Amino acid sequence: MAKVKITQVKSVIDRPKKQKATMMALGFKRMHQTIEREDTPVVMGMVKAVSHLVKVEEA
Repeated sequence: MAKVKITQVKSVIDRPKKQKATMMALGFKRMHQTIEREDTPVVMGMVKAVSHLVKVEEA
Protein backbone atom coordinates (compact mmCIF):
# COMPACT_ATOMS: atom_id res chain seq x y z
CA MET A 1 0.00 0.00 0.00
CA ALA A 2 1.07 3.55 -0.62
CA LYS A 3 1.85 5.86 2.25
CA VAL A 4 0.89 9.50 2.75
CA LYS A 5 2.48 12.18 4.93
CA ILE A 6 -0.05 14.25 6.84
CA THR A 7 0.99 17.50 8.55
CA GLN A 8 -1.15 19.53 10.94
CA VAL A 9 -1.10 23.15 9.77
CA LYS A 10 -3.96 24.67 11.80
CA SER A 11 -4.91 24.42 15.46
CA VAL A 12 -7.84 22.40 16.79
CA ILE A 13 -8.68 25.13 19.32
CA ASP A 14 -12.31 26.27 18.86
CA ARG A 15 -13.11 23.30 16.63
CA PRO A 16 -16.02 20.89 17.20
CA LYS A 17 -15.35 17.84 19.40
CA LYS A 18 -15.77 15.54 16.41
CA GLN A 19 -12.91 17.23 14.53
CA LYS A 20 -10.68 17.16 17.63
CA ALA A 21 -11.42 13.44 18.05
CA THR A 22 -10.58 12.79 14.39
CA MET A 23 -7.25 14.57 14.74
CA MET A 24 -6.43 12.53 17.84
CA ALA A 25 -7.46 9.31 16.05
CA LEU A 26 -5.04 10.17 13.24
CA GLY A 27 -2.31 10.54 15.86
CA PHE A 28 -1.76 14.29 16.12
CA LYS A 29 -0.63 15.75 19.43
CA ARG A 30 0.75 19.17 18.45
CA MET A 31 0.99 21.74 15.67
CA HIS A 32 3.29 21.15 12.68
CA GLN A 33 3.60 17.48 13.55
CA THR A 34 3.96 15.15 10.55
CA ILE A 35 2.71 11.59 10.63
CA GLU A 36 2.91 8.86 8.02
CA ARG A 37 -0.10 6.60 7.44
CA GLU A 38 -1.18 3.97 4.93
CA ASP A 39 -3.33 5.26 2.07
CA THR A 40 -6.51 3.37 3.06
CA PRO A 41 -10.12 4.49 2.54
CA VAL A 42 -10.57 4.82 6.32
CA VAL A 43 -7.57 7.12 6.75
CA MET A 44 -8.42 9.18 3.68
CA GLY A 45 -11.99 9.62 4.94
CA MET A 46 -10.65 10.97 8.23
CA VAL A 47 -8.29 13.29 6.35
CA LYS A 48 -11.18 14.55 4.22
CA ALA A 49 -13.16 15.38 7.38
CA VAL A 50 -10.33 17.60 8.68
CA SER A 51 -8.83 18.67 5.34
CA HIS A 52 -8.96 22.33 6.38
CA LEU A 53 -6.57 21.57 9.29
CA VAL A 54 -4.00 19.37 7.54
CA LYS A 55 -1.71 19.20 4.50
CA VAL A 56 -1.37 15.86 2.69
CA GLU A 57 1.47 14.71 0.42
CA GLU A 58 2.70 11.41 -1.01
CA ALA A 59 5.40 9.69 1.00
